[in-house]
Amino acid sequence: MKNKASSGAGPSQRQLRVGELVRHALSDILARGDLPDPALARVLITVPEVRMSPDLKIATCYVMPLGGKDPKAAIEALATNAKPLRGEIGRRVALKSIPELRFRIDTSFEEGARIDALLRLPQVQRDLDTDQSDTQEDDA
Repeated sequence: MKNKASSGAGPSQRQLRVGELVRHALSDILARGDLPDPALARVLITVPEVRMSPDLKIATCYVMPLGGKDPKAAIEALATNAKPLRGEIGRRVALKSIPELRFRIDTSFEEGARIDALLRLPQVQRDLDTDQSDTQEDDA
């Protein structure tokens, strides 16, 4: 019998649920400034997504400082404070084991802007206009 995680399927409901619990806890910790590190106190950090490994032992946290200012410094500050952050998450979220935290820069905003730019290209607009006129002719 094949393991579901190795079959290429998406994350399980448990992975999604635990990821969302960790994301909420991490967002709350960062918003309240519950860590004494001045590097984290100077910048507001958003946490749009947390992806859990299939065994729930690793949490990959996608983060972005508001305004996109110096994301590498924010990642370094978060990595430096991973252990105290993990402890705070353990106090806030009831889990059998607290996952190891890994931080990555969230690129979803840039990806969305890139797709918007592609959709605005004249070639794409022409194709969209052609498709709409074909649909209107079929309705008549």
